[in-house]
Amino acid sequence: MEVMGLIGFAKNRVGVWLLNRTMKDGIDLRKLRFLPESVTLPLKRDGLDPLPRLMAVQGEEPVKKLATLFGKSVWLVSGYDAAREVLAGDAGTWSNDLGQFVSQEGKTDEEQIGGLGMTDPPLHTTLRRYLTPEFTMRRLARLQPGIEEIVGKRLEAMAAAGADGSPVDLVQEFAFAVPFDVICDLLGLPVDDRARFLELGVARFDLTEGGAGAFGAQKHTREFLINAVRQQRSNPGPGLIGALLQAHGDDLDDVTLGGIADGVFLGGYETSASMLALGAYLISTNPDAVRMLRSDPDSVDRVVEELLRHLCVVQLAFLRFAKRDVTVAGVDIKEGDAVGVSLLAANRDPVLGDGLGDFDPTRESTRHLAFGWGMHRCVGAELARMELRTALRMLAERFPGISMAAEIGDLEFRKLSAVYGVEALPVFLDERVAEPV
Repeated sequence: MEVMGLIGFAKNRVGVWLLNRTMKDGIDLRKLRFLPESVTLPLKRDGLDPLPRLMAVQGEEPVKKLATLFGKSVWLVSGYDAAREVLAGDAGTWSNDLGQFVSQEGKTDEEQIGGLGMTDPPLHTTLRRYLTPEFTMRRLARLQPGIEEIVGKRLEAMAAAGADGSPVDLVQEFAFAVPFDVICDLLGLPVDDRARFLELGVARFDLTEGGAGAFGAQKHTREFLINAVRQQRSNPGPGLIGALLQAHGDDLDDVTLGGIADGVFLGGYETSASMLALGAYLISTNPDAVRMLRSDPDSVDRVVEELLRHLCVVQLAFLRFAKRDVTVAGVDIKEGDAVGVSLLAANRDPVLGDGLGDFDPTRESTRHLAFGWGMHRCVGAELARMELRTALRMLAERFPGISMAAEIGDLEFRKLSAVYGVEALPVFLDERVAEPV
């Protein structure tokens, strides 16, 4: 083994030992200041692609033990069939209750753990029942004009910023701005509150400081949204918070409804922002994708589905914890073990087709797992698709000659985040009016 490999091995072993020693009095993920190297494999990438090691693991061990923490095994599922099996598993076999590993002692309402992705039935069933009617295609259709207006305004702001021919940061001017405005409109947050809300997003998914940083950021967003609920209870606003107050106000206290709103924010802001940024990068380097986005609705759908599959910015599904001994793809997993599903790797499993390491906008849609699967599948999946279809289509129509102002090797990608993204994306805008397709 090479010297650097030995050093890395030693650091990893020492890190795991320190972690287990620190937690000897009980598991509390709030105390984690780092993640052991052995469990970070599915959270790292090579540019837009999975690490070669991750795909090698998929080919050799689609269900692989990564580490032993707190006396329990931590498993990675990277094969598509095994991923579907775990994600679709029943509540008698798997738990998503992360709260059992986070001390609630002395914590305020704002610091409690919750949300659809981290709760089990019957609470999960109840919370999802409140939300599902608000995310039907019929209800979402009313948002389309507003989304188009938001995208249009952001495109004009981009045009103004790049009027002198200088590069424009697509992340700040477009990719983050569009879903932020959409989610604020959806929730019904006043314009005056949005500047503070904007500051709280990225840190929710940053795991460079282990669980400590992410849980700290969660407290602030929950506090913000719980206060928004309190302010609207006597005078419900026009958005989702107001609608749920009017329909279920007697059943939902401020903390519960604030938690529901926080889950909507968690699933609908950062993920859409990252998809727009990285999706814009891919279409700016693929003329076929630009032409397809400008041609017809069927082509737009195909491009968006391939972007979702290929990029899969939600790299890892919410952890599952085995409630009993279970066998997955021939591998025995013990009660209490933690299982992470690499959605990115599963979406590139050869069982779904050939050449899945490439972005191919002409590819027939696959049964990808970008939104998860089973009862925890993203409730806002159709809203996300609507945003992506609208924003990328209008971007391609407004700037058909858009091009990158930096090489991919010069971009700063997130190093350790549950939601993958890029910090900045400088682009040149070409405002020439394109010929009809």
